[in-house]
Formats: sequence, structure tokens, C-alpha cells
Amino acid sequence: MAHERPAMAHERPVNETAHEDVPVQNPNRTSAAARALTVVARTMIRPAGELVPVTVASMPVASTVINSLAKLRPAPRGVEREQVRLNGFRMEIVRPAGARKALRDGAVLYMHGGGFFLCGLDTHRPVVAAIARRTGLPVVSVEYRQLPETDIAGSVADCLTAYKWLLAHGVPASKVVFAGDSAGGYMTFATALRARDAGLPVPAGLVGMCPALDLDCTEKRAHPNYRRDALIPLSTLESVIKLGAEVNGRLDPRLSPVNNVLAGLPPALLIVAEDEVLRRDSEIMAQRLAQAGVPATLEIWRGQVHAFMAIFPAMPESRAALAHVARFVRDRIEAGQVARTA
Repeated sequence: MAHERPAMAHERPVNETAHEDVPVQNPNRTSAAARALTVVARTMIRPAGELVPVTVASMPVASTVINSLAKLRPAPRGVEREQVRLNGFRMEIVRPAGARKALRDGAVLYMHGGGFFLCGLDTHRPVVAAIARRTGLPVVSVEYRQLPETDIAGSVADCLTAYKWLLAHGVPASKVVFAGDSAGGYMTFATALRARDAGLPVPAGLVGMCPALDLDCTEKRAHPNYRRDALIPLSTLESVIKLGAEVNGRLDPRLSPVNNVLAGLPPALLIVAEDEVLRRDSEIMAQRLAQAGVPATLEIWRGQVHAFMAIFPAMPESRAALAHVARFVRDRIEAGQVARTA
């Protein structure tokens, strides 16, 4: 398949303006839990991120601390878990308790967020369990290798291995939906693109929850949300990208999903917080998917922090957003079933 040259960050088409016409999902009220989470993010988490430099030495320390804290939480209820080990990384299959559906009946391949160097199965088990309960389907959570063990491209390779594992176990691509938050949203789109380019069938759908889709931070630094974001210091993201994606100080634009040829991708759902710095990534992706003829839905949520549904899945807005994710997943898998039996 011949691919046209991807657009560079400074070559944005003039009609790629902000999606100011997209209505917010919750215009009338922000929950007390969401307001409290924003305060904690703005006064504690973001300042800590700005204070501690991201280096090859600090990444493993931060990862160990976050994963250790995650293990202190009670295990999610209403699900059953099964561990799978592949070459160099783990996966966990999370099923609704008592569910009889096999993987071949439909599955979500979930790729966790964490800035390409943090988090894993333990931190994201609550949101994975929430998706499993809402969809009634098994969710395969991938603990892909991260910085500094491997670069961002190596993380994508692990996610592609996980997808190949599903296909090899008899799960039709038409019954698989990729989903992920933040850096996992990057994995969602990058893995689908790599699968397509490798001649593999693409999944039935893609869900990006506050996804990072443009590794070039130029537009994000110029966007008003650069200062509005309560959680993410852009300097941290820039440091991670330098360590995980740049070669000799140069960032290959093709590493950013927004800069790839998008034709042939399945329908996508993009969910972002109104004031987060990564909102621009989803706006650009929604625009370019539409230009490529790929159905895409962009949802904007008011009063939320980046990756709110993964950080606090029990929050009212998170429950509502995850209900939208579940409906999208079921619709895509049902559409695949109809296509296979037609």
C-alpha cells in the first residue's frame, strides 16, 4: 500500500482549527469528586511533576513508588483475573465474574497510560475491571515494556505482540476493540497503524481516552491549555519524548499517529478533558480521521483532569464516560458479528 508523505507539525492544513463547535458532555454541573481531584492535581501532583526531573535514573524509582501504592488498594469486585506471560512482558485477562464468554466471542485489548514510563496492571486494574463489567466482555490488559527498558517504539511492538496473541488464539479482528488512556491511547492508535502496515487485519474499533497522539509538543505549548492543565506539566512530556523517541535530537514525525496515513483504520471514539493539554491531539486526530473517511466521535468533558476515568473510575463523570466506552465497544463488536454472518 503506497503511503503519501505524512504532514509535519508545522504543515497543519489551515482548516485544522480547534473544535469549538463540539459540545461538552457535562455542561451543567461538575461533581464534588471531580472538583476535589482537580484541586489535588493542581496543588500536589503537577507541582511534584515539575519539581522532579524525568531521567533514566528517576524513571524506575517513580514507577516502583506508583506501582507499590497501587497494590495497597482493594482488588476490584465483580471480576475474575487470569495472568498471561509473553516474551518480556505480562498481560492480565479480566472477566466479569461468572461470565461464560470466551475470548473468541469478543474482547477489549487495553493499553494502560502512564507517560510511557509509569503504571501497569496494578494501577489500571480498576478501570479495566470497570470496562469488563460494563461490556460483559473479557479485557486483556497489556503491561508492555516501558522506558527506560525500551523506547516508545519497543512499547508499541509489545502491544502488537499482544494483538497477534489474540488473533492466534482464535479471536477474530472484527471482535477486538483497542482501548487505552493517555500514553495507552498512543499505543492504541500506533498499534493499529502498525498492524495495518504489517498486513494484519485491523481491530473493530479504537478508543482513546485522553490520548497522546502527537509527540511533537509545539502546538500544545502554544495552546491555552498549556497553562490550564491541572495535572500534566508539558516539560515532563517533552523530557519523556526526548528520552524515548528522539534520535540525535530529532523526532521522526511518523512516530506520531496524527502524522500517518489514517485510511483503513476502524471507527474511533476520542474522549478528552476540556482544559487538558492533550486536548489538541484529539482535535487534530478527529479532523484527520474525518478527512481520511474514518468515522470518529470526539467527546469533551468539562471540569475533569487528564485521564480522569482511569485515575478515578468510580467518579460520576468517569462512570458516564465509561458507559459511552462500553456502548461503543458493544456496537463495534456487534457490527463485526453482523459482517461475519452476512
